[in-house]
Amino acid sequence: MADARTFTVTEDDDGIRLDRWFKRNQPEISFNIVSRWARTGQLRVDGKRVAPGERLMAGQEIRVPPIEPEQPSRGPAKPKRDPLSEEEEEFVRSLVIFRDDNAFVLNKPPGLATQGGTKTTNHLDRLLDGLADEAGNRPKLVHRLDKDTSGALLVARTARAAALFSKSFSGRTAKKLYWALVMGVPSADEGLIDAPLAKQPGTGGEKMHVDEEHGLPAKTRWRVIDRAGNRAAWVELQPLTGRTHQLRAHMAAIGHPIVGDGKYGGAEAFLTGGISRKLHLHARRLKIDSPGGGKIDVAADLPEHMEQSLETLGFEVAAGERVAVSRTRPASRPKPRRESRRGERRARGGRVRR
Repeated sequence: MADARTFTVTEDDDGIRLDRWFKRNQPEISFNIVSRWARTGQLRVDGKRVAPGERLMAGQEIRVPPIEPEQPSRGPAKPKRDPLSEEEEEFVRSLVIFRDDNAFVLNKPPGLATQGGTKTTNHLDRLLDGLADEAGNRPKLVHRLDKDTSGALLVARTARAAALFSKSFSGRTAKKLYWALVMGVPSADEGLIDAPLAKQPGTGGEKMHVDEEHGLPAKTRWRVIDRAGNRAAWVELQPLTGRTHQLRAHMAAIGHPIVGDGKYGGAEAFLTGGISRKLHLHARRLKIDSPGGGKIDVAADLPEHMEQSLETLGFEVAAGERVAVSRTRPASRPKPRRESRRGERRARGGRVRR
């Protein structure tokens, strides 16, 4: 009993099933063990018995019993993960932009999923084998980026570091800054989107939408860095919460979807004139307390398609470094665009009062 461990559900894991949480965060614990713990009442969430399929909420406490050796299975052995090729090992090492005794920070390219899933066999989590230490201990993911979002992604090198980093992300002491190109130009220079988000019915949980009644709190601070006439804006985004697709859903909700985001902006989320159709969202900077003292503060270079788009629109990268997102009063909660407004010029954008 004394060896039982307690974990706090982070915002990145908000809404996932309990068995999926184990697969993400405690992959050494099999589904069979999770099921047995749940059946015998040893596995508890906020002190209550739970089923493996129960959905979790950020902030809940998971009590994990001591791990006991599993009885040998009579069924066929699970296939071992294929070792990485030399090219794959070189590739993941080329992504490292910071390292110390506690962490790696990688510059994740767009199009690479952070974790595997149905029909997703090529993902960053698998490639982390290429960053294992001499004893074979591989780094552990402590937060995620969408498949098509690029930029700074931190992985912990030890279990202790993983626990401390996870606490920073769940406690919102870690600071994440994103750069994005959005359609049209907001009417204000900066603002705070305070709009609760929920999974949109009928999408299988693959899309979020603003839901004042049932949504979970979600806040995003934004600032316009530069403008390309009325055509597009380059913005800096700071998520103050960590909901799924938060930045994409919030910017679409105020009438300025991120360029290339067909899921949230539809056909109107694409620019002509040689601008890439890829998603223009990049995790530019990450600041987080280091377990060794001090802070990890890393900036990730832009992917090629975003760098070319900025240049095409006449933006200078240096402009994004001059002023950080400032403190600002909350804007009124934005309302999703009405269907009748779809034909309006995007330059008018959504209305955000300061």
